Amino acid sequence: MLQRSTERLDIDLLVLPDTNLILIASVIEPLRGANRIAGSELYRWRLLTPDGAPVPTTSHIAVPAEGTFQATAEDRPLFVLASYNWHRSATPALKMQLSQAARYRRIIAGIESGTWLLAEASLLDGLRATVHWEDYEDFALAYPEVGAVKDRFVIDGKRLTTSGSLPTVDLMLEVIRQRQGYSLALEVSRLFRYEQPSFHADETLSAASAGLRAHDPRVTQAVHLMEEHIEQPLVLARLARRVGVSARHLQDLFQQSIGAPPHVHYLALRLNTARRKVIETTASFADIAAATGFNSASAFARSYRASFFESPSETRRRLRRRIISSAQT
Repeated sequence: MLQRSTERLDIDLLVLPDTNLILIASVIEPLRGANRIAGSELYRWRLLTPDGAPVPTTSHIAVPAEGTFQATAEDRPLFVLASYNWHRSATPALKMQLSQAARYRRIIAGIESGTWLLAEASLLDGLRATVHWEDYEDFALAYPEVGAVKDRFVIDGKRLTTSGSLPTVDLMLEVIRQRQGYSLALEVSRLFRYEQPSFHADETLSAASAGLRAHDPRVTQAVHLMEEHIEQPLVLARLARRVGVSARHLQDLFQQSIGAPPHVHYLALRLNTARRKVIETTASFADIAAATGFNSASAFARSYRASFFESPSETRRRLRRRIISSAQT
């Protein structure tokens, strides 16, 4: 699940009663966005409930299920989603099913209060995990065998946990980044522009225009400059000078703030701009290369393929086939 791949990933979502609608959307919407932006089905998901019936949410909107959760020999990742009143679902039968499922599932994730269910089933023993900040102290006391941490999401081996809805978006962006690369994750992140809450009250937040977290205003300023200079990219030294720091310091700030060096982020911005032009216009690849700061169409094509696993011409042909197929049906 967390390795570079072009294969479709199927995911099971076990949704428990009194789950927030936004929590469900936090898992599904980044995957839907990745499918739409890529123009192909990179991800598919199905919703399961303990009894196969529609599950009531905190918004009094029942979410239909595609089936009943069973501890079969499925190997697809399992995401356990819960918000309020999780303990009502923590029956001996469900805990046994989760334990049995862990024998086969490649990945099991506890989404928000789903972390409690995994801990109840002893699936987090000896591992690091996070939970909603309101529950942190109680969780740490209840499960001393689990390494409780205050973080937005935690990936520890085959277990994933998140501390809330927006941190779940962060987790899904990380899944996309590891599977399809930084460029697609960055483009998907632009669908979700928000300021991210922090466990640290004294931490200054400043949302980058790209949609990724940027806790330092100098990183935000640098990202704005990158976006303003797509056609003629600024060299790192000049970019750092405009921000008021050294090139080395700007590299450190980017790594600390968004987890990628400036050149990786800048290239992703340019490639995503180029991809939109490939999809949405009939411009020649030479013109697109020039408009996004590449020295030649061949250099652009190499970088495009390395990021998106296909050439610009293959993208256009694939999408043209989809349009023709849709028109015929």
